[in-house]
Amino acid sequence: MRVFVAGASGAIGRLLVPALVAAGHEVTGSTRKRANIKALSEAGATPVVLDGLDAAAVGEAVATAEPDVIVHQMTAIPTAAGFRNFDKIFATTNELRTKGLDHLMAAALASDTKRVIAQSYTGWPNIRTGGPVKTEDDPLDPNPPANQRVSLAAIRHVEQTVQAAPGVTGLALRYGMLYGPGTADEIAAMIRKRRFPLVGDGAGVWSFLHVEDAALATVAAVERGPAGVYNIVDDEPAPVSQWLPVVAAAIGAKPPMRVPTWVGRIAAGEVGVSMMTRVRGSSNAKAKRELGWQPRWPSWREGFASLELKD
Repeated sequence: MRVFVAGASGAIGRLLVPALVAAGHEVTGSTRKRANIKALSEAGATPVVLDGLDAAAVGEAVATAEPDVIVHQMTAIPTAAGFRNFDKIFATTNELRTKGLDHLMAAALASDTKRVIAQSYTGWPNIRTGGPVKTEDDPLDPNPPANQRVSLAAIRHVEQTVQAAPGVTGLALRYGMLYGPGTADEIAAMIRKRRFPLVGDGAGVWSFLHVEDAALATVAAVERGPAGVYNIVDDEPAPVSQWLPVVAAAIGAKPPMRVPTWVGRIAAGEVGVSMMTRVRGSSNAKAKRELGWQPRWPSWREGFASLELKD
């Protein structure tokens, strides 16, 4: 098939493009920077420099590519994201998830593209009550921390919009917490510097995803699966109190410091406390069943242990 990957030079996109090419697809990949043209060409894609927030440019690029499938991977997440000013840090990404997706959906309809895959996220958007692991049938958080409300609204927009277009099969892939090549391994680096303490009871449950598995799951979604939302995570959701010490040991770091909740709130705000103590993990059963996908890295234990990190 002809596949248009918007955001082809990002952490997932740079692995997705060669995976799609290897599977026999014809890929057009967009990037915001001309410096990425060579890498996209070498990966087997036809590169196009594109501002995802420019409706006319998006429409022209998609019309030229005439894709059977559009994949939205456009983000602008800083290397050092942090938790305190969450919505501010994710402001451009949220715009790409709203206006950027709207431009792609309009282009899809104009070009008669029948399938659209859009990047979403799982973990902190889950409702923070009830059991520790959520499926796609569970609601998203109706009352997130104040500094995550805009970001959650953008995620809702992605999932509703990608499924609403008439005549288009739309899939929203809820990726878990990414780690691995190209993600900057920010969490691991913070752990090694002892800047990622265990806050309170550490009961917040996280679902991880190796970036290679994110790319392979996206290839599966390009090729098959009905419309809907899919949790793309590994097999082992785990509370912070469990995974943080194990990851620290796996990457050769000292055990994490422990701080009470009130100290965590001062350092990382309400979002940070929620991430450490209240968030819920996600099940990947639907993605396995409907997409025929299996993670190559089924556990963050082996995945983090495989990383080569600089001091």
